[in-house]
Amino acid sequence: MTAATPLDAHLTNLAAALVPFRRHETLLARWGEALARRLVGGGRLLVAGNGGSAAEAQHLTAELVGKLRDDRQPLSAIALHAETSAMTAIGNDYGYDEVFARQVRAHGRDGDVLLLLSTSGTSANLLAAARAGRDGGLTCWALTGPAPNPLAELCHDALAVGSPDSQVVQELHLVASHLLCEYVERALPVAPAAPVRTGVEVVLDDGAGRQARDIMRREA
Repeated sequence: MTAATPLDAHLTNLAAALVPFRRHETLLARWGEALARRLVGGGRLLVAGNGGSAAEAQHLTAELVGKLRDDRQPLSAIALHAETSAMTAIGNDYGYDEVFARQVRAHGRDGDVLLLLSTSGTSANLLAAARAGRDGGLTCWALTGPAPNPLAELCHDALAVGSPDSQVVQELHLVASHLLCEYVERALPVAPAAPVRTGVEVVLDDGAGRQARDIMRREA
């Protein structure tokens, strides 16, 4: 019997995780609606992760500050690991466990959302960030690998991908990020259209060489 190729093995693991992933739709829709309200109300999203999870967290902020599909207002989202000067200074002065927590204390405000990504759910710097977020009144969410894990338990809410393969976990975290943006954009209030006015501009002479303008408008 021919051994499975790396591609076959990877796709088999991914397919096995896709069906149970569907159960997270309600959670992602709820997160999207809540996040839309916070961001439109002047709040912000802070995100962080390590390694590949850092790249995925930054992908999420790019979609929110930019756009996922259609043009819309920019939304405030900051990837803490992208603040390289602050992160390395904090790591040097306070230790690597504090690189996100200190930034959460600096930037987070009561009512903001903190989203932390981890395949293991055990990263010490993300656990410290979650504690700082809770202390500061932030709503803390996590994208993790299989639960239970310390990060999922520490956050207010978590989406845990139940695959033992960290690559599959990261791939479905990206799916979750895209869906979160989708639900955010669906929940955003629709900007009112500018009123359309039609009419005829009539120039009148007042008999003294001066002209006055009278705009006669009729609503379409």
